[in-house]
Amino acid sequence: MDFHLTTFRLMTSTLQPSNSLREYEQALSRLQMKLQLKRYSETTQRTYYSMFRAFLRHTYPMPLHMVGKDQVMGYHQHLIVDRQISRSYQNQSINAIKFYLEQVLGHERQLFDLERPKPVQKLPQVLSAEEVVSLLKATSNLKHKAMLTTLYSAGLRMGELLALKPSDIDSQHMRIWVREGKGCKDRLTTLSHQLLDLLRAYYRQYKPKEYLFEGPNGGPYSASSVRKVLERASKKALLGKKILPHTLRHSFATHLLEQGTNLRYIQTLLGHTSAKTTEIYTHVSSKKLAEVNSPLDNLGNTGIFER
Repeated sequence: MDFHLTTFRLMTSTLQPSNSLREYEQALSRLQMKLQLKRYSETTQRTYYSMFRAFLRHTYPMPLHMVGKDQVMGYHQHLIVDRQISRSYQNQSINAIKFYLEQVLGHERQLFDLERPKPVQKLPQVLSAEEVVSLLKATSNLKHKAMLTTLYSAGLRMGELLALKPSDIDSQHMRIWVREGKGCKDRLTTLSHQLLDLLRAYYRQYKPKEYLFEGPNGGPYSASSVRKVLERASKKALLGKKILPHTLRHSFATHLLEQGTNLRYIQTLLGHTSAKTTEIYTHVSSKKLAEVNSPLDNLGNTGIFER
């Protein structure tokens, strides 16, 4: 992965070259190496690198050995007050700086007198079964239809979809192998008979070599392209809402729950470590909620609303 250290150099081009600049570039290089050696996901690597680089821009040209808790606190006060950053951004920024201090420099665990905001617990957006049908019908391109159908049918994350290889489709046992999913864990998920027929038609036409879904020049299909495909399909289906790839995964889990599938099995199919993560779908299942009667209705006709 190329992080382009020259980016930091360009951002400080109005300043005179100094030992601090070289020190800062070395710090970024060491951070990059440590992230790669510890096999952090590509997304986490880019996030930590970007967050730490932004912190260095703020402290430049102070020598790094003089940067301490006061600078970290002052920087985050600036982010919160002046830039009004999100809770997620604040946590990611703190994590990136702590990673450098603890993992790269080997310092003891760093404690900062900063409130670690709890992320807002938002319920996931879920499509109805009818909306899923409309979305997939609106996708005419065979490859695009196969990708979106696989996301929904198997409950995959975006990265898991793009990492699939033809050999991961186990038609004999009607299952899909997810290799090194989140947390570097392998798991199995279900393979729909309808999806299998669609994938066979797709394979005959496109003949992918290494990855199940490949880009025009080989290699895995890009995540940005999948998002664009989904956006176009959503508009064509007139759904009137922004649909993300993860929306299809949420819909997979919710629809399984509404079919009566045990929550423990759903947890396994999704690859969740904690059952609490899976339990959120009990809050978004309109069918399950509709089956719950308010205790008011169980009071009978008491006449309390008569005038």
